[in-house]
Amino acid sequence: MNRDRLFTVGDVTLTYRLTGSGPEPLVCVHGVGASLEAWEGIAKRLDRDYTILTFDLRGHGKSSKINGRYEIDDFVGDTLALVEEVGFDTFHLAGFSLGGLIAQRIALTHLHRLRRLVLLSTVAGRTDEERQRVLSRLEALRSGERGSHYDASVSRWFSETFQAENPGLMAELRRRNAENDPDCYASAYRVLAETDFGGLLDRIRCPTLIATGEDDIGSNPRMARFMHENIPGSKLKILPGLRHSILQEAPDQVAKMIDDFLAQKEKADG
Repeated sequence: MNRDRLFTVGDVTLTYRLTGSGPEPLVCVHGVGASLEAWEGIAKRLDRDYTILTFDLRGHGKSSKINGRYEIDDFVGDTLALVEEVGFDTFHLAGFSLGGLIAQRIALTHLHRLRRLVLLSTVAGRTDEERQRVLSRLEALRSGERGSHYDASVSRWFSETFQAENPGLMAELRRRNAENDPDCYASAYRVLAETDFGGLLDRIRCPTLIATGEDDIGSNPRMARFMHENIPGSKLKILPGLRHSILQEAPDQVAKMIDDFLAQKEKADG
C-alpha cells in the first residue's frame, strides 16, 4: 500500500504519494476540489513503468487549508518544491483541469525541467462568452450554499450513463467534495476562472499531448484544438462520449493514452 507523506514548504504542508518504481518520473496535478486520489485509477495502471508523484494542492485534501487569495504561481511553487523534495531532476508532467493550467505555467517558466507534457481537460484561449460563463459559475459558487456548486456540476462532469451505472462512486465523490473547505475551494476556483495562457502557448517547446472529452462543456474541444494549433508539434486527442471527468470515467483509456505518448520518448531513445 502506498503511504501518504508530508512535506512543508513555507507555511504550507503538502500531502503527497509516490506510486510505482519505474524508471520514468511522472508528476500528476489534480483539479479544483479534488485530491491526489483523483489519479489513483491512472497511477495503478502506470506504476510498472513510472514512478508517479501525486499530491494534494494547497487548500485541498489533507494539505494545509490556507485561507486568502491564491495565485497560479503559489501552486507552481508548491509543485516544484515537492518535485525537488522527491529528487526528480527532469520529469513528465500531467495536469488535469486546474492542474493543466499549473502544468502550462510550469512549461512556460521551467521548460528545462520537463520531458513531456500532458494537458487533460484544461483551458486556454477562452472566448468572451466562455470567460463570462466560468466567471458566472465562480460568482454562484461564492454566493451559493455548500454543495450546490457540486450538484450543479455533476452533469457537466459525467455522462448520464456513467452516473447511473456507478452510484457508489458518485456517492463517494460527492462525499469527498463535501469535505472541501468552501473558502479554499473558491480561492482555487478563482485561479481556474481567471487564468488563461492562450497568448503564450507558442513558447511551450516540449512534446505535448492535449486531450479532452468530446462533450466537455467547460474544457471544450474548441479550446483543445486551440492549444494544439498553438503548441508546436503537439498531439491532440478528443475522447468520444466523455465529458469533463475523464480520469474517473475512462481510466483505462486515459492511462493507455498517456503511456503511449510518454513511451514514444523511450522508443526514440532506444
